[in-house]
Amino acid sequence: MIALSLAEIAQVVSGRPSDIPDPDRQVTGPVVIDSREVRPGSLFAAFPGERVDGHDYAQRAVEAGAVAVLATRPVGVPAILVDDVVAALGALARHVVQRLGATVVALTGSSGKTSTKDLIAQLLERIGPTVYTLGNFNNEIGLPVTALRAEDGTQHLVLEMGARGVGHIRYLAELTPPRIGLVLNVGTAHIGEFGGREQIAQAKGELVEGLPPEDQGGVAVLNADDPLVRAMASRTKARTVLFGEAGEADIRAEDVGLTATGQPTFTLRTPTGCSTVTMRLYGEHHVSNALAAAAVAHELGMPAHEIAQALSEAGQLSRWRMEVTERSDGVTVVNDAYNANPDSMRAALRALVAMGAASREKGGRTWAVLGPMAELGDESLAEHDAVGRLAVRLNVSKLVAVGGQEAAWLDMGAKNEGSWGEESVHVSDAEAAIDLLRTELRPGDAVLVKASRSAGLERIAQALLEGAGEGEVAGR
Repeated sequence: MIALSLAEIAQVVSGRPSDIPDPDRQVTGPVVIDSREVRPGSLFAAFPGERVDGHDYAQRAVEAGAVAVLATRPVGVPAILVDDVVAALGALARHVVQRLGATVVALTGSSGKTSTKDLIAQLLERIGPTVYTLGNFNNEIGLPVTALRAEDGTQHLVLEMGARGVGHIRYLAELTPPRIGLVLNVGTAHIGEFGGREQIAQAKGELVEGLPPEDQGGVAVLNADDPLVRAMASRTKARTVLFGEAGEADIRAEDVGLTATGQPTFTLRTPTGCSTVTMRLYGEHHVSNALAAAAVAHELGMPAHEIAQALSEAGQLSRWRMEVTERSDGVTVVNDAYNANPDSMRAALRALVAMGAASREKGGRTWAVLGPMAELGDESLAEHDAVGRLAVRLNVSKLVAVGGQEAAWLDMGAKNEGSWGEESVHVSDAEAAIDLLRTELRPGDAVLVKASRSAGLERIAQALLEGAGEGEVAGR
């Protein structure tokens, strides 16, 4: 973080010093919410959690090098006391971003946020120091913590914004006002909480509503291939830039295809030129993500040939998102278990099929090991049934549905689609799936593991790789 004295921080967050012998002492390290991540010069923000209370770790944080603690009550060590730690973090982030003067790029969407954010970060790092959201640290706590990692000299802040209701993104955009706002898509993620795609579009569009007008440099980057996103152009005073495969897109892809191993290839066309891209990532869905990243980079001055080169060299920065590893025995494990929704499930299945095309010629099979998709509300049965049916239509060799009722719906959808019997199996938990796969997998098979984060199916992928002589992780 840029250096701030404890007195200045207390003023910014409307806090009260407690046990602070030197108000002029400066915080120079990051703001952290986990005492195990404290570094010398840090500020430790204490939150009461479901199982532990951060206030109980204040002493440990200071002993590890924290200058002070942001807390709601005295903790026996230097602290700045506030009524609400979340609100205080937000106020501090807003102060730092305004003082910094970096270009803030914010993005949201129902799916692909993290992968696109990783691509944008890798492009912008080529033209200046860039701070970006780690993982999906994209809520009212994670976003300020990310912004507070910026230092003097940071030129770009790339911030992922998530939402579970109307008003959430508006709040985040007020904390770290973006100059460039990117909306990827409006899908069915969290549809059970929102109530419908129109409500999701209303929430996602709050990002472009918060942009500065065109004459102040505001730019709304919108998906030309998604009608609900494209319609957001009427909700902003910023200049609109369209990306996609549609002919009228400003940044578009032509001649889209896949390599023999399932990696996207296309011609990137921009207002300043065109160039060929062959990505290291897997699945055609990354074309849209790449175009979104290209649109942002183009707005910040990168020419087409440099954007294409950067996209061709970019990898996946975040774990468990289409993380591809080939074992020494020829089995390919695709760990995409960080999260799932109907749109990302469909994209992952298509990527699996593309990756498995070459292996099928040699007798290899494709395995879809799928778990529940959370927060779908009344749409849950229909969406799980549809994913099971899609696995059959795409000719996935084997479906392993893992878990309770939702997994049963996946299995039911596959079997009701017809022609499938033993090709689909329902198992109770990750351990049962591991036992099945260890028995059944053979050289040349490709295995996709995907579910919502709460299911914890990354254990399956990890178990398949432990002691199996796994090779290099592709796409990283």
